[in-house]
Amino acid sequence: MDLSYSEAERAFQDEVRAFLKDSLPKDLSDKVRANIELGREDMVRWHAILNARGWLASTWPKDHGGTGWTPVERHIFEEECALAFAPRIVPFGVHMLGPVLLKFGSEAQKASFLPRILDGTDWWCQGYSEPGAGSDLASLKTAAVRDGADYVVNGQKTWTTLGQHANKIFCLVRTSKDGKPQEGISFLLIDLDTPGIEMRPIKLIEGGHEVNEVFFTDVRVPASNLVGAENQGWTIAKYLLTHERTNIAGVGFSAAAFEQLKIIARKITRGGRPLAETPLFAARMAQTEIDLEAMKITNLRMLSEAQKNGAPGLESSMLKIKGTVIRQTLNDLTRRALGPAAAPFPSEDLDGNAALVPGDFANEAAEYFNNRKISIFGGSNEIQRNILSKAMLGL
Repeated sequence: MDLSYSEAERAFQDEVRAFLKDSLPKDLSDKVRANIELGREDMVRWHAILNARGWLASTWPKDHGGTGWTPVERHIFEEECALAFAPRIVPFGVHMLGPVLLKFGSEAQKASFLPRILDGTDWWCQGYSEPGAGSDLASLKTAAVRDGADYVVNGQKTWTTLGQHANKIFCLVRTSKDGKPQEGISFLLIDLDTPGIEMRPIKLIEGGHEVNEVFFTDVRVPASNLVGAENQGWTIAKYLLTHERTNIAGVGFSAAAFEQLKIIARKITRGGRPLAETPLFAARMAQTEIDLEAMKITNLRMLSEAQKNGAPGLESSMLKIKGTVIRQTLNDLTRRALGPAAAPFPSEDLDGNAALVPGDFANEAAEYFNNRKISIFGGSNEIQRNILSKAMLGL
């Protein structure tokens, strides 16, 4: 993509490429390229490498350990990391809780928690969804009742991503039943080592363990762990979700996936010629590329507005919708291109295309199934369309 970068921006792009060439461990990039699940130590190691360079918290101001990058610099960094098959930054601490603490946290909370996010002392997970409160988040029932200097928490959270690696969780809890459901929600930071917390794994369709359910039984949490004011949680939740939805869009990862698709389509043959030259598949690739280029521009516009206003706006919903649709389209096109080679355990007889597996595009089936979720979490795409429609119609 040619964004007519300035001389300084091209120099920054060269700096990022050189850093990735020198500092990205090959074993990590090989795992990402092959869609192999990363372990906790893999992700912690990459975070530490980025933090040592001062490049972990791209959305934070410099005075809190962030990069202070411009929107274009952040776009360059994310795209180059994706193209180099670098592990994705785990978003819960860096891209979600960090901005919330910077906006709503007390000075004591910032001083305590922000450095621990950067140096890897704390791994945060997100306690939003419940069995009866997913996209309808305001229906959450997990209760936090004030008892002296503590809140006592009872309830359940589900779809807690990477919670098995975490030592802390930020939760939306109900602190009041008065008024509208949104008016009785608070934002609470909880240590997962606290007595009364149980985490159970949820096995995914492809066999992976990425999400969990968490149970709270009479869990005592210091009231000092309340972020913002009591019953202000809905405002904080919406602020956090704009950052989450922007991250879910995964613009850089779609760009990398499209580059991989082009490689496959040139290698795979149908009827004696490369798949990329067959009219129907070529047309599908062209439409996806057009959509991807438009999304990149939208992403830059959104980042620019976020830098001015401190948080993404409604554009984050639009970006989340389009970004997830494009990523799922790319998964589908890749699966169609690979044919039998996309199966979890492909046959050795692959119609002359055996050279592509298992090394080049192993686990494509797992990637396809896993990414079915991205149009659902962070607020389903149907909900995002409702948000945009209401804003446009002034409802």
